[in-house]
Order: sequence, then C-alpha cells, then structure tokens
Amino acid sequence: MAVQLITQDYTAVTADWLIVGVFGEEPFSAAVSDLDEALGGQLARMRESEDLTGKLAETVALYDAPNIAPHRVLMLGLGKSDELDLATLNKAVMTAARQVSTKETPTVAIGLPGTENSGFSPADQWEAAVTALIVGCVGQGIYQNEPQRFSFDNITVVIAPQDDEEAIGAALQRGEAIADAINITRDLVNQPAQDIYPESFAAEAEELAAEYGMTCEIFDEDRLRQEKMESLLGVARGSERAPRMVILEHRGAGDDSPTLYLCGKGVTFDSGGLSLKPSAGMLDMKMDMAGAATVLGAMTAIARLKLPLNVVAMMGLVENMVSGLSYKLGDVLTARNGTTIEVHNTDAEGRLVLADVLSYAADHNADYIIDLATLTGACMVALGQDVVGAFSNDQTWCDAVVTAARDRGELVWQLPTYDLYADLLKSEVADVKNIGGKWGGAITAAKFLEKFVGDCKWVHLDIAGPAFAEKSQPHQEGGATGVMVRTLVEVAGRLT
Repeated sequence: MAVQLITQDYTAVTADWLIVGVFGEEPFSAAVSDLDEALGGQLARMRESEDLTGKLAETVALYDAPNIAPHRVLMLGLGKSDELDLATLNKAVMTAARQVSTKETPTVAIGLPGTENSGFSPADQWEAAVTALIVGCVGQGIYQNEPQRFSFDNITVVIAPQDDEEAIGAALQRGEAIADAINITRDLVNQPAQDIYPESFAAEAEELAAEYGMTCEIFDEDRLRQEKMESLLGVARGSERAPRMVILEHRGAGDDSPTLYLCGKGVTFDSGGLSLKPSAGMLDMKMDMAGAATVLGAMTAIARLKLPLNVVAMMGLVENMVSGLSYKLGDVLTARNGTTIEVHNTDAEGRLVLADVLSYAADHNADYIIDLATLTGACMVALGQDVVGAFSNDQTWCDAVVTAARDRGELVWQLPTYDLYADLLKSEVADVKNIGGKWGGAITAAKFLEKFVGDCKWVHLDIAGPAFAEKSQPHQEGGATGVMVRTLVEVAGRLT
C-alpha cells in the first residue's frame, strides 16, 4: 500500500473516494467551504437540513459529485473539536474506512480539519488517521471465496499549505508501520488452530525477523527442558503439537543501554485441558495466543522504525489439549525459578506458560518487562470487553505504560495488587496454587505472575476483553483487534 502526502484543494484530488472530516456545531473550514462551493452549496444545504450534523463517526456519502476530481465524497463527522482525542479520531476514521472498503476502492484520499482545539499535534492526527485507514480496510474473512472487504492500494493525505510537511511525512511512515504491525497481529489471531500452532507461529516469527532485521532464536522441546521450563511443558503435555518459545531481539542501542522485554502468552488453542471448556467457551479460543501475536506485531514496527532501544520479545507457545498425557488437577509443576505449583485448574494455563517466560526474562536482568495475555475472564467481568487491565510491582513504570496507552487512544485501567491477594494462592502441598478461588481472579492471576519477575520493573496487561471482538460494529471489524500494539511501540519510543 502506498501512502502519499499532497497540498491541494479537495476539488482537485484524484481518488475513488475523498473522505472529508468536519466538526459538529462549527463553521466549515476554508477547504470544506471551497468544496461546498464547487458542489453548488450542497454541503451547506445538508447541514441546514441536519443531514450533515458533524456528530462523531457520522457518515454522509455523496455518490454523485459533479465538477470535482474525486469520484465520490464521504463526509465524516468528528464531533466537537475540543472533545476530539486520538481514540475518538480512530473511531471516526475506522468507520469511514470500513464504509468505503466494502467494494474495491484502489485510491482513497482524506482531508481533516486542524487540531488547534484538540490537544494533539497535526503529526499525531495524521499518524492516527493513516493507521485507522489501513487497519479499517482489512477484514477477518481471510478464508472467504468472495471477500467482504478490500484493502486500499493508495492513500492520499491532503494537508493544508501551512502544515509541516516533514513532520507529517514522518508521522505517515510511523502510522503505516504501526498499522501493518496491527494487521500482522490480527491476521495471526484470526487464523484457526489448524494453521497457527506453536511450530507454525514460530516459523512466521522467524520469517518476520529476517524481513525486519531482528535476531531470532527458537527453543524446541529439548531446549525448553534444558532451560527447566517445566511449567510451560506441563501445559503442552496433552497436545501432539510440540511447544516452542520464540525470542526476537532488536538491538537499537549499545550493550550498556537498558533493555525492554516484551513477553506474550501464546496458547494457540485452549480447550481448557482436563478442566474442559464447554463448546461455546471454546469457539473463539484460537485467540488465546493474542498476547504473543501482539508482541510479535509490535516488534515488527519497533524494528521497522529503527527505534534506538534494545528490545527483546519472548513468546511462549503451547496448545492446551486433552489426552492421556494431559497434566492433571493435583499435579505439581516446577517452574524455571524453582517455584513449585499445585494445579487446581488446567484452564488456568496461561499463567503457567508465562511463569517460565517471565522467569527467563528476570534471569537475563531485564530492565523493564511488559507481559501481555488473554489471561482471565475475571478481568472482563471487572472492566468489560473494551478496557485492558494493568497490574504492576512498580508504580512509576505502570504510570508510564498507562500514560502511553491513553496518549495513543487505547483504554487501560490499573487494578490493585495488594499482598493480601497473594494469600489466596497459598497451597498446602506446594509453594503456590495456580488459581486463587472465586474472588479477584484477574488480580490473583497477576499476583501469581509477580512471583516470577524477581526485582524487575514489571507490568502485566490482561487483554482478554479487547483483544477479540465478538462481532463487527460500524467502527470495528469483528475478530482480532490488535489492541496494545500502538501502546507497546509508544512505550518503546519513550524509553529511547
């Protein structure tokens, strides 16, 4: 996909669709007024009749646009200018992208009003807009013989003559890299377990590492055993698919520079093991590797943008299946750091995988750790399906991650990690149980993970809710969302 930048009147832009943003309850910008004049006052009449209000994510299509170069025009409401942020901008532009991508649309152009009252820069505006356009035109129907959505070939960004072309040009490159990373994550998560399993995921990661100049190391079953990752191996025991751990490294700074570790849960299918899920609860469990896919996607953007930071990504990959070899309730697993774990529920497997991954990161003196996992339904009970839960052992580090997320328009809320929750994990026969009982399940899961990070600064992000949308909405495709890719790239950029 090609993204270009021009300074031109809307009337002269050559495109199959021209998307034009307008604020509600505010006069048209000069560029929109010129467009309205070329259209014979059609936009003013639509506003007067309240067919064009400018409410957030409102779309009004003009399929017959004489006297101008674009074939069709889509007017896009952005709400009130002083209420616009990157989250609402993303929602609006995603809505537009989804509307115009239901048919083959090779060329799309977009023009947006200024951001003077919106609290963010034109560069941030255009980065978010281009990301939304590229993500919004990609669907989940990757196995459909007749696609329901079509990617754009060319995107033209129309800016004002006074705008900083250099800064916006750099923002477009960043937005394109982040969008492609999000789509890599979405594609991996949307593929079923017949195609994405530990070995095939590892092969995809190896190819992407080669493409973007990262080093890649893959631990097979023998290496995992040598590394004493018996907690991860215990989960994998019931599947015919062999487990893997993938380690990617982006060396953007010197050896004496701090290193950020990104750790992802990669359960490529979760049947629940012997604590078997019902069919309805198993239907979308291809997405239980979204943490690992998010880490992989973010790493492609970090490497592509050549961020001057050392970043290591670690993805623990297993299937949680049922067989005569499955790990059982009452079994005691020994994690890499020597902690013994009594299994009370084989469907609480993601934390067992991450225990060894996090322990490996801690053993390698990680300066900062972020782990991502579709870890608990309890987090969805607490926060719903649209908000990520954050947990940490270091408030300053957590604040940095949460602030980066909010600045990029992603919704995160920190939950407490008081020591009293750790008491719920006490075992009579081992060092710890893998579940804490009925209450505070998202927090007790985080307290379990905390036992494996040592003294490292660590943030756990439970993405169980927003990682996978149950159904499509005007502003969002159903299936994988790629949530937190933006945040990870932003965090990495701020550490440089």
